[in-house]
Amino acid sequence: MIIPALDLIDGQVVRLHQGDYAKQRDYGADPLSRLQAYENEGAQLLHLVDLTGAKDPAKRQIPLLKTLLAGVSVPVQVGGGIRTEDDVTALFDAGAARVVIGSTAISSPAMVKAWFERYGAERIVLALDVRISADGQKRIAISGWQEDSQQTLEEVIRDFSSVGLRHVLCTDISKDGTLAGSNVALYQEICAAFPEIAFQASGGIGGLSDIAPLPATGVAGVIVGRALLDGKMTLPEAISCWQNA
Repeated sequence: MIIPALDLIDGQVVRLHQGDYAKQRDYGADPLSRLQAYENEGAQLLHLVDLTGAKDPAKRQIPLLKTLLAGVSVPVQVGGGIRTEDDVTALFDAGAARVVIGSTAISSPAMVKAWFERYGAERIVLALDVRISADGQKRIAISGWQEDSQQTLEEVIRDFSSVGLRHVLCTDISKDGTLAGSNVALYQEICAAFPEIAFQASGGIGGLSDIAPLPATGVAGVIVGRALLDGKMTLPEAISCWQNA
């Protein structure tokens, strides 16, 4: 499926280039109307990132998120700097269908595994952002991509399989925000290696030609953010491309 995404800073819809807050592009203060339009155009799942909360958990945009989640009827997965169980419950209480957890799964795996046990694997998405080295190692980047962990994508997936890991949002950092195309080979490889995981591809979607090769890789969906905001395609066009690929 096509998963439209919005990133939010202080109520504004924004895009960052490769996670850099200094490279911010603004798209206005109307996230609710955008989400409702995506729903009306056929989206079956929406993706929200609270970048304000990611930077400072004390400033998490819970009132805004409650309004947004109440304003659409399709499920919404929400992420952005989730560090504690209070963060998780606040998002579920706000109406999130799933929470998206990134760096904390790497820094505090035992704690995150306990959340899987408590809330169920269907309600948690691991966001695993990779830097691929010259020798093909897929190292997980953490802390807003400021540092690389010692763990590889495959190691983390195998580790969390013990708690029934089901949903993984995998981003090739070198592609994010570039509109330069998706890393098709990466998704072919990991979908073949872990057929039990519903992978969400993310990063680099700039046009319909970038979506077309993805269904055949085995990914369950693709996150599309900037390409929709920039008018590179419409959501109905993207959905049709996915379905007919």
